[in-house]
Amino acid sequence: MSSDSAPESRRTPAPNAQAPATDGDVTLDIATGIATLTFSHPKGNSLPASLLAALTTEIEALGADYRARVIVLRSVGTGSFCAGASFDELKRIDNAESGTEFFMGFARLILAMRRSPKMIVSRVHGKVVGGGVGIVAASDYAIAVPEASVRLSEVAVGIGPFVVGPVIEHRIGRAAFGAMGIDAEWRDADWALRHGLYARLCDNVLALDQVISTFAHKLASFNPDALQALKAALNEGTDHWETLLPERAAMSGRLVTSEFTRQAIAAFERRA
Repeated sequence: MSSDSAPESRRTPAPNAQAPATDGDVTLDIATGIATLTFSHPKGNSLPASLLAALTTEIEALGADYRARVIVLRSVGTGSFCAGASFDELKRIDNAESGTEFFMGFARLILAMRRSPKMIVSRVHGKVVGGGVGIVAASDYAIAVPEASVRLSEVAVGIGPFVVGPVIEHRIGRAAFGAMGIDAEWRDADWALRHGLYARLCDNVLALDQVISTFAHKLASFNPDALQALKAALNEGTDHWETLLPERAAMSGRLVTSEFTRQAIAAFERRA
């Protein structure tokens, strides 16, 4: 058995062994009590079903891994932190059942993040859209840079932010979430900080990495039982998400197959 400080790195394969490399990647590094979970996708770090499943698998496994006392969630590159759901995959959905299953990927990841006994810190180095906002909200602490604007674009493509809605509302309040969901406009990082989506802003990526490292190691030195109890307290009132999020996934699964949504997605891609 390796020691607590022994580093480990691994790549989590997509559930579909035939998935092409262009579907992105998830990697894990564990060292000195810090588990750094990194996702990547060539299209703005968007999230197809394979990446959602891989992230969920890792979050669940890390909850029971004695070597990991804190989880840092990050993505790669200098562009977006997360562009949300994969439009390529959304366009391939042709029935409500497959649509529901796709959106269940976000539901399962959010639930896994909520259930995890470990504190999850998100490193937000760039813009965040749609489902990515839900992932940031599902983390326990998010640190970002001024370029990390946020947007819920779902209603603009005929879907609505139904699956990610409960966790965003839990984080920033119903009024702020409602405004984001209805107008689908960009909000800057200062807005996200004021409303509690971000806990802290750093001047640039270099400062972000320094703060993330210092903060994660500080968390790792705290009593893990106390952190777990604090996380449970902060998530009081969310047990009904176990049934609510699947219901919301079914709503989005039905909507994504409509002709209106298909045309809206195509138009949105042309403007992007």
